[in-house]
Amino acid sequence: MTPIIITDPASGSSARILPELGFNCYQFRAMIDGQCIDVIDSHPEFQHGDQRPSSSGIPILFPFPNRIADAHYKWEGVSYDLPADKTYHDQTGNAIHGFCLDLPWRVIAQEETYAIAQFQLSIDGKHRLNYWPGDIFIEVKYEVKGATLRADFRIGNPGSTSVPWGLGTHPYFKVPLSEKGSLKNCLIESPATEEWILDQCLPIGVKKSIPQAHDLREGAWLDQLNVDDVLSGMPEGTEQYECLIMDQQAGLLVSQDYDSLFSELVVFTPAQRNCVCLEPYTCVTNAINLMSADAETGLRVLPPGSEIKTWIEIRAGKVIV
Repeated sequence: MTPIIITDPASGSSARILPELGFNCYQFRAMIDGQCIDVIDSHPEFQHGDQRPSSSGIPILFPFPNRIADAHYKWEGVSYDLPADKTYHDQTGNAIHGFCLDLPWRVIAQEETYAIAQFQLSIDGKHRLNYWPGDIFIEVKYEVKGATLRADFRIGNPGSTSVPWGLGTHPYFKVPLSEKGSLKNCLIESPATEEWILDQCLPIGVKKSIPQAHDLREGAWLDQLNVDDVLSGMPEGTEQYECLIMDQQAGLLVSQDYDSLFSELVVFTPAQRNCVCLEPYTCVTNAINLMSADAETGLRVLPPGSEIKTWIEIRAGKVIV
């Protein structure tokens, strides 16, 4: 596979994207005062297609993020059973991570600093179209500017019926942030005040106040965390949220700012890897099966002919003392 390379000539920052594998941005190297910060983690073989599509870089999870219980759901009285494909199932038989992270996307524009690609079910995933209530597309623009990687998303419904949808990204952030850093000196922060109660990675439809062990509002040391949690309860009255990683020993940080449309945040510490996943979601795991729950799931419905836009920014910088 041949990656797309986008570069900001003024700063020297660059990113690599695989359009043939879900338009996955599997490398982002931010330049700060001549120092290169390797922000995104990926397996060395990932760019050759030799790893699970969700295991590296920034997988794009669409039209649903995370899991759908038992790979089954109902929508407007119609039952849907999702394909029994190991790429799209976890070890307990739940469908996972949507339809577009392992398929080629169509690149529709590319310049030195940015690239834009689209995925539409009826065009790029025809064999999966029958597994969703209607046609839907996603367009992503990745752009590098300074020490920032920005993703602009456009989601549209080209069909004649309303379609449910959810979007998530699954970035693997490298830790520590330099050879001078260490895992025990890396702190992660998030403003979430609640978490979903889970049963085998699936929400039961109830939230609770975030326990002290998972509370990231004042920061938590990464070497003391072993989590795969769905956080919620983001601050009200704001148009965007921020989560971050701070490597105090190296004096560096990576922040992830995102539109308040992303109401949930999955925090995942992969086993035996020097990375952490901070995953913004527009809806909770298994949202399509939680429609009767009292809690707001974030699942959205797109009317025919309509579209919606949102964004995420990943920025590297120095810790200001």
